[in-house]
Amino acid sequence: MAIIANTMQLGTFPVDKTNYEAIRDALVSFGLTPNQSKVFFYLGKIGAKTASDIAKAVNVPRSETYHLLTALQNKGIVEASFQHPIQFTAIPIKKAVNLLISTETERLNKLKKSGPMLEELWEKIPGVTPNDDEECEEKFKVLQGGNQVNSKIFDMILNAKKECRILGSEKDFMKFYHANFLDALEENKIDYKLLTPISKKSQYIFEDIDKSKVRALCSTVKENLCFLIKDDDEVLFFIKNEGNNKEMRAIWTNSETIIYSKALLFSNMWTNTDEADLK
Repeated sequence: MAIIANTMQLGTFPVDKTNYEAIRDALVSFGLTPNQSKVFFYLGKIGAKTASDIAKAVNVPRSETYHLLTALQNKGIVEASFQHPIQFTAIPIKKAVNLLISTETERLNKLKKSGPMLEELWEKIPGVTPNDDEECEEKFKVLQGGNQVNSKIFDMILNAKKECRILGSEKDFMKFYHANFLDALEENKIDYKLLTPISKKSQYIFEDIDKSKVRALCSTVKENLCFLIKDDDEVLFFIKNEGNNKEMRAIWTNSETIIYSKALLFSNMWTNTDEADLK
């Protein structure tokens, strides 16, 4: 994919890079990989194409393209014809989104139902019980990939007893919005504060949020600065956050020193930032 200014080429089809990246990130949040998102986007905008055409247009090896197409067919959002050579077509975006949401909701419901059973089985098997000293030890955990990172963020939000503070770029908050993190904050009925640059492109994210809980950062704040503090006892901060579900990387810790430094940074930026002007 060659990039020219803010335009990129998808085969012979010019695409606005910013809009494409927003769509790709949203599809990734629905469980697609970046390359699956790329193929679905191409088919959705260009129409029916052969695997060979797709491989050339999206710059992915032909052998990998077949795996991507099989995965998208299994998700039900790409269909294949019986003609020769086989042509592949993306279903309409509205149907695709509804199908992906339905699949993800069903998966989460199954996990929720299996949780108590797993806990019950676990307790039946004898083992070492952690003592209080072990539970209070400072720990660090490297989280690799979107699934691990997002699961930990949900865990922190849903287990917060008092408050969560989140600082991130505009792009980060668009991901958080599509991953339903902001809905989880509201549902948990805790205090929270959000710090992020806000433009017309991202204002819709905060439409249903108490405006006193949001402050707009200067747009010059680096995009790789992103962290979440829970109850002053846990912090998660990104060390690589490029939108690619596989490349996403973060560190979680309960270290008092690191939590204090992040909380101090957040407090200083919150105090020196005006309330967001959201209309």
